[in-house]
Amino acid sequence: MQRASSSHEKSALLAGIAAFATWGLVPVYWKLLRSIPAAEILAHRFVWTWVFMVILLSWSRRWPEVLGNVRTPRTVGFCAASGVSIATNWFVFIWAVNASHVLETSLGYFMTPLVSVLLGAVFLRERLTRAQLASVLVAAGAVTYLAADLGHPPWVALALCASFGSYGLFRKISGAGSTAGLFLETTVIVPFALGFLVVLIAKGAGHFGAATPKWSLLLVTTGIVTGVPLLWFAHAARHLRLTTIGFLQYLAPSGTLFLGVLVYHEPFRRPQMVTFALIWVALAIYTADAVVRWRALKGAAVAPAA
Repeated sequence: MQRASSSHEKSALLAGIAAFATWGLVPVYWKLLRSIPAAEILAHRFVWTWVFMVILLSWSRRWPEVLGNVRTPRTVGFCAASGVSIATNWFVFIWAVNASHVLETSLGYFMTPLVSVLLGAVFLRERLTRAQLASVLVAAGAVTYLAADLGHPPWVALALCASFGSYGLFRKISGAGSTAGLFLETTVIVPFALGFLVVLIAKGAGHFGAATPKWSLLLVTTGIVTGVPLLWFAHAARHLRLTTIGFLQYLAPSGTLFLGVLVYHEPFRRPQMVTFALIWVALAIYTADAVVRWRALKGAAVAPAA
């Protein structure tokens, strides 16, 4: 039993690393599609992710779970809201990567855990600890500092962390499972995506078809690029501690930061350095607090058995 559990943990750790590493390096993939407008890429991403989810749900025989969620209007409503949130997030990310704002996307995803804490406090009335409040204030100071240097707020970073934070909030409230929830989200958006693609094809402005096999293959693959890391993440989330997942999530923006600075040579001047340093301080405070509280809860759970 213990050996089986250890095996699950090892595979889950590898799956978690693979998921977050893929998300961190995925700008390389979107750069391959930079000749295609972000809106068209987004539409294809939803269509082919939906196809991927249909195949996955059929293979795993999990349609009853989807039907159970469909019978609950509250779940469907919040999945629709999360679908709009993730559509916004995906569009901003794809556009930003191909507009040479890779570093700002990294900043946005580093900020996401802190935004999630703030949203939980505002909408779910979750109490902020002093450490969490301090981390949010430090992050706010970092954004204010960068905005003062740029002459405007870092809109890409703010849009990404706000949309992904909202996505997490809506998914939490919906109560839908990871696979069924993603299917419902894509189902809400797919009709609009298909309509948009039909209009493009009618105008002769699309990049999908026999005349463009390279683009067609890359666009179809968006479903795999989206779906497979989510499967890895789902496996990791089932078998790893939340604190481990919390540490792993920083791999993604770290990978994106690496790409932005060393591969795409985006400007990384003193203001950006100071901003990232402040965000990392905020995350260190947040993570340390999470570890302390997790250990306290674990100790409280073990105490009665002693």
